[in-house]
Amino acid sequence: MIKTIKPGLFSTVQDEGRWGYQAYGMPVAGAMDRYASRVANLLAGNRKGAAVLEMTMLGGAFEFESQCLVSLCGADMQPNLDGAKVPNWSAFQVAAGSVLSFDYVAAGCRTYLAVHGGIKVPLVLGSRSTYTRAGVGGLEGRPLKVDDVLRVGNDVGSRALPTTLPEQFTARYDQELTLRVVMGPQDDMFAPEGIRTFMESKYTVSNEADRMGYRLEGPKIEHAGAADIISDALPEGAVQVPAHGMPIVMMADRQTTGGYPKIATVIGPDLSWLAQGRPGDTVCFRSCSDREALEVLRSEENRYFEIERFLEEQQSLVWTAC
Repeated sequence: MIKTIKPGLFSTVQDEGRWGYQAYGMPVAGAMDRYASRVANLLAGNRKGAAVLEMTMLGGAFEFESQCLVSLCGADMQPNLDGAKVPNWSAFQVAAGSVLSFDYVAAGCRTYLAVHGGIKVPLVLGSRSTYTRAGVGGLEGRPLKVDDVLRVGNDVGSRALPTTLPEQFTARYDQELTLRVVMGPQDDMFAPEGIRTFMESKYTVSNEADRMGYRLEGPKIEHAGAADIISDALPEGAVQVPAHGMPIVMMADRQTTGGYPKIATVIGPDLSWLAQGRPGDTVCFRSCSDREALEVLRSEENRYFEIERFLEEQQSLVWTAC
């Protein structure tokens, strides 16, 4: 078991999300940064969809009842184990009674803590993800608080050993983001000047940026006419533009439908970068084709395969030496 000594600013249990229920009004939720979350599970030897702990801006402190292997990926929250620094993008052993603690982020926004076997909370509609607005999933449907206890599950995928990933597999978070988008589905509701403004301007992440959506501030995007539509489905990454002309990028906890026109959709792999963005960071958009979007997705999947191969090679070296 893992005892929460300090919960951090906003720490929740997440997995890959609660897919397949938007038609019934249930948001997907899930990890905001799917790359860091999935790599954390790879390092911990877990199955792809194992539940992890997502910490935002300020991490917590956790005491481990028994020895286990854990991993950290994502934002640098200056982690330390019993007072000694431990590396990010790594897996390491934690002894019984040890305390793993975190501070404010030095870079990025969200850190993922995985434990070998995954975090065990009840499945709700096939997912362990927390959706706090409805009090669904995770630990009682809420962020962690002091004295909460997390149990370790059995979502083991492979053997795991202490390892630090090479730099080519880690992410470096900048304060200037360029996000690739596929235009539409309602880009025809914007004036040509509005499209140019969207594609050529620099926007700033506002203070209203959370798991539901990232509100951006900058030049106004002009509509061709009305700024409302009959509500339709909201995919992750959809860029809604209400009448005020400021774009809103929909994220993991987005509502299931929306009534504002969507000028474009941020491609999946780039959402991980936005999920690590903080208020004050700048965002630019670049149009890409469906073919390019698929190539970027294929590249992301290949990177997971390369990490798996690297970890297998490291394990092989250790077992051979033994």
